[in-house]
Amino acid sequence: MQEVLQQLGGLVLGSLPTLILFILLVLAYQFLVQGPLSRTLAVRRARTSGAMEEANKAIAAAAARTEDYAGKLRHARAEIFRAREQRLQQWAQERDAAVDAARKSAMQHVLEAKLGLEAEAGEARKTLVTGADQLAEQVVRAVIPAAAGGYR
Repeated sequence: MQEVLQQLGGLVLGSLPTLILFILLVLAYQFLVQGPLSRTLAVRRARTSGAMEEANKAIAAAAARTEDYAGKLRHARAEIFRAREQRLQQWAQERDAAVDAARKSAMQHVLEAKLGLEAEAGEARKTLVTGADQLAEQVVRAVIPAAAGGYR
């Protein structure tokens, strides 16, 4: 057993420089590689997450502006629709007024034409009555002398 302990002690003593070099290598790796790499990754992660936050803020701002533009567009369309409706109502009123004026004018022309026709008919009746009286006298004169001559 003594011999095993001596061999073990010799192995530990022989591995001591390797153990020290390994510990120095781990410490050097920790300070030279792992530390700067961890800091660089942390900065990168911070920048990435910051960029993501800024992108999310930009997306939210764009969505808000889009909603604002959509609201303005709806408002403008409503204004255009109201103006169109007002114009259509105005045109309908103007059309109705023009139709009423044309109807009144036509009724006035019809009334004047009726009065003119009635006056012409009255004149024609007078002319016919006068002409009938004259014609009756002529017929009587023509018949009476012929009748008077036949009875003599």
